[in-house]
Amino acid sequence: MSIFKKFTVYVVCSALMLSGCVTPSGNGSGAKVGPQLSSQVNQQHALLAQETRPKIDVIIPVFDPGLPEDTKTYAENHIWPELRRAEANRFAVKLKDALDATGAFGAVRVTPDNSATGDLYVLGKIVKSNGADVEIALDVLDISGQTWFGKSFAHETDAGFFQNIRNKGKDPYDPVFEEAAQYLVEQLSKKDDKTLANLQSLADLRFAASFSETAFAQHLNIHGDRVELASLPSDNDPMLQRVKAIRVRDQLFIDRLQSNYQTFSHKMDDSYAMWQEQSQIEMAAEQEAKSKAQGQAALGILAIGLGVLAAVSGSKSKSSAGRTAGITGAAVGGIVGATMIGKSFQTSEEAKIHRDALAELGQSVDLEMAPQVVAFEEKTVELTGDAKEQFEQWRTFLKKMYALENTPNTRL
Repeated sequence: MSIFKKFTVYVVCSALMLSGCVTPSGNGSGAKVGPQLSSQVNQQHALLAQETRPKIDVIIPVFDPGLPEDTKTYAENHIWPELRRAEANRFAVKLKDALDATGAFGAVRVTPDNSATGDLYVLGKIVKSNGADVEIALDVLDISGQTWFGKSFAHETDAGFFQNIRNKGKDPYDPVFEEAAQYLVEQLSKKDDKTLANLQSLADLRFAASFSETAFAQHLNIHGDRVELASLPSDNDPMLQRVKAIRVRDQLFIDRLQSNYQTFSHKMDDSYAMWQEQSQIEMAAEQEAKSKAQGQAALGILAIGLGVLAAVSGSKSKSSAGRTAGITGAAVGGIVGATMIGKSFQTSEEAKIHRDALAELGQSVDLEMAPQVVAFEEKTVELTGDAKEQFEQWRTFLKKMYALENTPNTRL
């Protein structure tokens, strides 16, 4: 056999051997056809079970801005009230986006307060936000009033975040919301399907009871701040059907609010990113100024101390030269010390300028919403004010519409 033929046979055999080692694509069972391996079947069943689980709706009220009662502490804690109030809206939107990204929940809605109807409530508070560090505290409870958890999440922004071109358009605070969302998903996975389904039924009934307590409170067991599902009304109950239709309209109204919150957050993007970046620079400069001021003050005190020692030593000297040196040392020490302390105050004043620069970046935040006219069954109402005020007006309008149908001969 020629060398060429031998080489050809060798290549073909090698190819056949290698092809037998490659795992084929497809169902992962080792073959393109036929039954799958048990591990693959179990994985698919797990995924299917996850997809068919009840997906509960989440309400995220606008965060508590975390403003201390003592306004005198704002500056020292790097708190600027205008900016914090804007962040209270923005952080709720950021958490909503993070929860939506998990795909583990139903509708996730930002609301003006916790009076909206949902299956699960995420109550947030801003503990710290200074551009470099962020910390939020979350209390999560369901519609029954049962607390799922209370936990804080913190993140320290990398010093070089804004210098990295790959971070352009990104929010350095995102990791804290992603961590919180993943933790909530973990807690959700511990709840069984029946519990989640009951929460959905309880949400329907609590909404219904807010319109007609006499008709629906009988299906609820209320123990203090806890509400349990006692029974379920018939699906054909006309009053329940009516209230469910109203709840759909309520959800649609809150869905429209989402665009307002998103728009507000997006309007902040550019200036907020600039604030975060400048805050990092200003805070680093302030810290450096403080350290510098402390060092200069310490040197000043040391210089004065040495001057005093020199004066004491000179006064005890028997020679005129020693006494002169002591007096000179005291004078020089005093001058150097006074200069150092004076520079300390000057540097501290520079630190104050840095604080003022940060405060200026948190101005001009408008939380008002444009007036809107909404309709319900040929009735209209104009809603004005901020999001909370418009939401309250909407709920009052819905209750009037419900009462009007139940008392058609009454003028409201």
